[in-house]
Amino acid sequence: MNENSAIRQIIFYIQTKMDHFKQITAFVATASRGSLSAAARAEGVTPAVMARRLDALEERLGVRLLVRTTRRLSLTFEGQAFLEDCQRILRDLANAEASVSLGGVKAAGHIRISAPAGFGRLHVAPLLMRFLDAHPEVTVSLDLSDRLVDLVNEGVDCAVRIGELADSSLVSLRLGEMRRAVVASPQYLARRGVPQTPEDLARHDCLSLSQQRGWVLMQDGVPLTVRVSGALECNDGAVLREWALAGRGLAWRSMWEVGEDLAAGRLVSVLDAHAAAPMGIYAVFAQRRHLPLRVRLFIDLLKHSYGSPGYWAAGGRTPAPALPGEP
Repeated sequence: MNENSAIRQIIFYIQTKMDHFKQITAFVATASRGSLSAAARAEGVTPAVMARRLDALEERLGVRLLVRTTRRLSLTFEGQAFLEDCQRILRDLANAEASVSLGGVKAAGHIRISAPAGFGRLHVAPLLMRFLDAHPEVTVSLDLSDRLVDLVNEGVDCAVRIGELADSSLVSLRLGEMRRAVVASPQYLARRGVPQTPEDLARHDCLSLSQQRGWVLMQDGVPLTVRVSGALECNDGAVLREWALAGRGLAWRSMWEVGEDLAAGRLVSVLDAHAAAPMGIYAVFAQRRHLPLRVRLFIDLLKHSYGSPGYWAAGGRTPAPALPGEP
């Protein structure tokens, strides 16, 4: 194939795709305005041109999209479904063009987000304020709950989850990782001593979650579930942290909760050589071909923040570098 022939093929391909695009815009305009004449005026062409484009579209797809009579125009079942897809595509294209013309990324619309209560309060809600500052045309509903939310049936766009993911029907994106540490106040350790091995925990006051089977540590490279006991237990991790700060015992807490306390010296981590492997932090969403721009940008902010060096060590108080599109 010579160069001229290749150029002719490229031009033909472009012209064909442009014709397809004109057919789609003609269909959307006609269906939206209810008549060929009104659609033709909006597009700046004659009704005959609009009719030819619609005929070509139906012939190319091999399906009837519109029922046209002299008095009225109506969509077929296939036409209604195709109209919704075409409107979405044209809307996405308009948003993309607006983003380029504005010199940045523009998102709009509503997002429903779910996150674990404690984690979401500390590490999702503050980032949402930053997100809305950058994208003021977005609105958000945040559901903080420790129950496993049904994303599809409850209309949730994105859920933040920590640890093993059981539902394979959902799409997940790893945002970062989280480790747990055995922590205590310096006053408690001065009074009771510093445990050196997992077995030493049997001689300490341990602050555990109600119905927790044990603390997962490593012994000789193998995960080990250590049974612990103490005078205090609670089903709220925030209370366990407060008890640990008050010198009431050892607690096995996530870095997202105690990272700032460790950095400030209010708590001290022990048994670091026996720390279990970190858990993943994930953004989870229903399987769909195209995520809305607003959801993708929010997930990008989470990944950017959670993956930033020093974020967890500072308890999430260290802001990540600015993202594109942020003021």
